[in-house]
Amino acid sequence: MALKIEDKKAVVEEVSAIAAEAGSLVAAEYRGLTVEQLTELRSKAREANVSIRVVKNTLIRRAVAGTKFEDMADTFSGPLIFAFSGEELGNAARVFKDFAKTNEALVVKSLSIGDGVLDAGQLSAIAALPTYDEALSKLLYVMKEPVAKLARGLVAVKEQKEEAA
Repeated sequence: MALKIEDKKAVVEEVSAIAAEAGSLVAAEYRGLTVEQLTELRSKAREANVSIRVVKNTLIRRAVAGTKFEDMADTFSGPLIFAFSGEELGNAARVFKDFAKTNEALVVKSLSIGDGVLDAGQLSAIAALPTYDEALSKLLYVMKEPVAKLARGLVAVKEQKEEAA
């Protein structure tokens, strides 16, 4: 069913608003996936706070024009599904990577975490990015551990002096 010009403008505005708020974008070819598989992908994406859209390539090119994902427009060809993640940059990549493990028909074409286009080979690296909570806990560990080591060292020195006395 062909979209009317008003509907196309609404789609472009909606996707443009999503792209403006998104931290990362992943474009993947979904040729060969069944409706049930796409429904499962959408469900997993919702759980991960990822927005999934299937949009005509000409409309998505217009939607990302003027956004940080504008460089990706050249990679949009074929039947593509687009995943936008919010603050957690790796969420969209994680969802697509995990889904592609069991569904070979989903093939990631390109991705971006804001500046420039990354090829599909970078999917694993982006998917491996820690979530905000994981990064915060790692930072706190790195900050706390030197102090803890110093305290353990001082206790060990104290115990050595007590044994020697």
